[in-house]
Amino acid sequence: MNCCVVGLQWGDEGKGKIVDILAEDSDIVVRYGGGANAGHTVVVDDNSFALHLLPSGVIRPDTVCVITNAVVVDPETLITEIEALDERGISLQGRLWVSENANMVMSYHKQEDRLREESLGKNKIGTTIRGIGPCCSDKIGRSYALRICDLTDLDALRNKLQAVAEYKSRIFTAVYQADPVDADELFEMCKSYADKLLGFITDTTEFLHRQIAAGKSILFEGAQGTLLDIDHGTFPFVTSSNSSALGMPAGAGVPARMVDKFIGVAKAYTTRVGAGPFPTEQDNEIGQYIRDKGHEYGTTTGRPRRCGWFDAVAASYSVNIGGIDSIALVHLDTLSGLEELKVCKAYEIDGRETAFFTPGGAKLSRTRCIYETVAGWQEDISTVEDFADLPQNAQNYISLLESIVGKPIAIIGVGPKRSQTIFR
Repeated sequence: MNCCVVGLQWGDEGKGKIVDILAEDSDIVVRYGGGANAGHTVVVDDNSFALHLLPSGVIRPDTVCVITNAVVVDPETLITEIEALDERGISLQGRLWVSENANMVMSYHKQEDRLREESLGKNKIGTTIRGIGPCCSDKIGRSYALRICDLTDLDALRNKLQAVAEYKSRIFTAVYQADPVDADELFEMCKSYADKLLGFITDTTEFLHRQIAAGKSILFEGAQGTLLDIDHGTFPFVTSSNSSALGMPAGAGVPARMVDKFIGVAKAYTTRVGAGPFPTEQDNEIGQYIRDKGHEYGTTTGRPRRCGWFDAVAASYSVNIGGIDSIALVHLDTLSGLEELKVCKAYEIDGRETAFFTPGGAKLSRTRCIYETVAGWQEDISTVEDFADLPQNAQNYISLLESIVGKPIAIIGVGPKRSQTIFR
């Protein structure tokens, strides 16, 4: 069985834990989009693993992991993650494959990202400054893009780097009054990347199709969340890739019809990082309670996340455009202790009620949420193993979300550990 896991909100939903659990029954875990701006956390017993580029299945020693074409790969971050896991006794030799066609995030991309954001002042997008946007711009522009396969021919790469350095230097010095780019320094960096990554590089599209033909079970892992999708999210406050389920076929080179099940991951409330519209945001004591109880600080940036009530309008939109079959709802334990909970079941925009999410920022900024309020629960649910043992109000909350979103909630997270998971 092939499965795809994707976030239904603005990222940070807890996909890492769900992928890690499902990886137990998968031969291969595939990261198909995004870059090092993602942050997936996996907790095994008392050990926590923060991953940015590596698929969340790497913690399982028998799982093969693949990074495909659409991932923009920061070689420095990737090498750091590989070496950090090796130091903890987790070897990736022979079970990690990186696409030769993946584009590389270079140091000048991060510099460009920072310079762009600083120049925007109060109108900044709120990127992670990981160079993702500039790298994707070069990818689309093609002329100055660098790919992982360039590490296999250093003589040709030296010439490419010279052209790139000249081009970027003209921009940095003229537009931002910043330092120029040093081509020789870039080349030395790339030589060190090649030394450490050549054994992991392959044609991942061919590899995946051979594995599918052999009947292997493949788990596709999304990064960020559907509402951050470059084409279907809250533009311009989005990421630079198709982070919804729609990005899986293009990102991995595998048709969607070869995936048997799409699982959407959502928190029991809503969060987002950075700027952009957020209809259910609670910039008050409720939001702070959720932030503190749920440890809502970015895995990648450490920034405090904005927190609010569950937005069923937005979640339904993500479910519909992604062809989601079932939902994994995590962080239910975070809501313990609240007297009442609210779920946004519809919007009112310019006096008209609608239950369809419109990602255009202008409309969302004029949105008034129509809530349904239910009673909360006080019990600690972090050790509950069966749905029937949850407090009745927690069961009622799950049933309400299912009724509005229209899909079954098949997995419930009541804590960060593998064991803190309820299967229905």
